[in-house]
Amino acid sequence: MIPVTILTGFLGSGKTTLLKRILNEKHGMKIAVIENEFGEENIDNEILVQDTSEQIIQMSNGCICCTIRGDLSRVLNDLAAKKQAGEVDFDRVVIETTGLANPGPVAQTFFMDDQIASEFLLDAIITLVDAKHANHQLDEHEVVQRQVGFADRLFITKADLVDERHVDDLRHRLLHMNPKAAIKVVNFGEANIKEIFDLRGFNLNSKLEIDPDFLAEDEHAHSHAHAHDEHGHTHGDHDHDHANCDHDHGQCDHEGHDHGHHHHAHHDDKIKSFVYRSDRPFDPNKLEDFLGGILQIYGEHLLRYKGVLYMKGVDRKVVFQGVHQMMGSDLAAKWQPAEKKTNKMVFIGIELPRDLITDGLDACLA
Repeated sequence: MIPVTILTGFLGSGKTTLLKRILNEKHGMKIAVIENEFGEENIDNEILVQDTSEQIIQMSNGCICCTIRGDLSRVLNDLAAKKQAGEVDFDRVVIETTGLANPGPVAQTFFMDDQIASEFLLDAIITLVDAKHANHQLDEHEVVQRQVGFADRLFITKADLVDERHVDDLRHRLLHMNPKAAIKVVNFGEANIKEIFDLRGFNLNSKLEIDPDFLAEDEHAHSHAHAHDEHGHTHGDHDHDHANCDHDHGQCDHEGHDHGHHHHAHHDDKIKSFVYRSDRPFDPNKLEDFLGGILQIYGEHLLRYKGVLYMKGVDRKVVFQGVHQMMGSDLAAKWQPAEKKTNKMVFIGIELPRDLITDGLDACLA
């Protein structure tokens, strides 16, 4: 299986700088780079000759480049066929999306096309965030929020152009949109290739990383599973009554918590995340029915979701994750005798009905 990395980020976030580095560095890897449509920031002419009739260009360090305006599936299948025929040689693929692209459909390609799924393995989505302009871009463009929501790793670039507090606020904002992505401030002259490849973000059995600060903050704010409800949407569409909730939505905004240094600015982002936890086991049948219904109704609003589950009558962890309506699950390692059995799930999406989902999950516990 050939690993694939999707590189995304808004215009000017530094994707091209990173790609040039990957293409020029003597790292010994043979990488196929696919530019998924030329945006405003295509790799410049010294690196990639645009007017050539050849679709695939061989680089001096063993990398190959291709540019596509059309169907990604076709290009991937062509590359796989050429590799099998010995016409080109590469170990991995990097797909650069245009700065205005939603990475969701690119990721879905690896699940929907059986031929591609048999040849390629989606490793991770890496999103670059420009520290200087990020807050404005996140406010103005939902696609930038989507790029953050889909990420397995977030690189904050251009941090030298702003002060430390600004970076801290940005990190806090990104964390609430996507707590499962590691966030790192980078200068691309120094970014380690190991932080770009083989992240196993889409591997079912990879560890569910949720930033501990995010969980600590949840614990600090509330003593039950409903951590914070910052959603700007009304719950009037759902047939359940919030009058009986045992928590006050008015107290739930994170901006009110002081973390010892300063109050974070509050941003009402459409894309948010929440973590669900419980120490009680799930009833497998109830959970399957409930998640099936949630995916059917809210699938387009769910960007990424992932979890490690404690199932009644199963001595092993069950891991699941998905993109939109496509979900996979698998049995993982056995629960160790000293290990605390617990459910831990993270949902990242667009104006998700958090209470509806958490109440529904509670109802699936054995």
